[in-house]
Amino acid sequence: MTPEERVERLMDGLHTILAKAVESSSHWQVLLDASASLWRYSGGNVALLMMQMAQRGTDEPTLVAGYKEWERHGRTVLRGEHALWVIAPRTARVQQILMPDGTHKRMLAGENLPQGAVDEGKKTLITGWRGQAVFDVSQTQGTPLLVPRSVAPSAADAAALWQSLSDVASRHGFKVQVTDAQYGLTSGFTDFSEHQVQVGAWLNFEERTAVLAHELGHVLLHGPDDDVGRLYGSSVDHRGLAEVEAESVAYTVLRAHGIDRGPQSASYLAGWADAVIETEGSVSGEASSRRLPGSRIDIAKSVLGRVTAACKGILEVTEPPGFGGKVPPVERSVRVEGEESYVGLELPAGPSRGLEMSGP
Repeated sequence: MTPEERVERLMDGLHTILAKAVESSSHWQVLLDASASLWRYSGGNVALLMMQMAQRGTDEPTLVAGYKEWERHGRTVLRGEHALWVIAPRTARVQQILMPDGTHKRMLAGENLPQGAVDEGKKTLITGWRGQAVFDVSQTQGTPLLVPRSVAPSAADAAALWQSLSDVASRHGFKVQVTDAQYGLTSGFTDFSEHQVQVGAWLNFEERTAVLAHELGHVLLHGPDDDVGRLYGSSVDHRGLAEVEAESVAYTVLRAHGIDRGPQSASYLAGWADAVIETEGSVSGEASSRRLPGSRIDIAKSVLGRVTAACKGILEVTEPPGFGGKVPPVERSVRVEGEESYVGLELPAGPSRGLEMSGP
């Protein structure tokens, strides 16, 4: 199979997954569940990894890395294992130059500049896409990896998560206010004109945290300058795909931290398919020059990409347990505090929580 054929096959598989997600909110929720574990990967690659593991009748992927990366961690791929494939960019390093006639030009880095040209710096550009072979930890053996895992969150955990989410809002220029004011029937509200997120004071602490996570979805995805966000709705309107996107962000972020908001999220996510179809019908009225997603598959791909990108931006700050699907650099060690637990090995005596041993 040529590289081009492999990318084409991966894209066909991704389209099949997204088509199923549009048909059923439960399929969409499965993608979000996987994204909570593999949040360092793009939404498309999460879907591809899930698909390939399911085709082999094995568990969902948990930690994924290339052959050489596993070797650096003291683990080797088991004999007979077949690679999983993700889509990775092809890149090129270029120099940006200003020509004597005032025009701008790009050339490969390292080449000699034309006479009289001014070097404006180097930049990495995506030139195409390729398939990249990776392996799940379950396909490897060797040095065990101690992986922090989610446990039932305590009140202290909830307070720390609230503070971390507030820090995310602050980094984006928004102030979080707990207030008795209410806009319609909502428990939270994002005011872009005042750069403020309001959360209902009548909610308990866990509910406030969930609402703040939802409103951060609006902050990151539905600003007034976002053309796609305007197509999907806005936090002012609280409608359509904007609400699905925001709740998908909240659901994934909270699940990554060990908080299951399934029942509370159900009413938002149940309208997923209808919202996609409604958006598809509204695209025809938009200016063609805006390059907005038009088909149901394009819309589903757009939403998944936007949601997972927003979640990554949040989770990089809130730092949930686990590694987000990617093994950490070799030089980063994991401190073992308290008791340990193991996966794939005989359990030690006593209760287990806090860390797990990944891989056989």
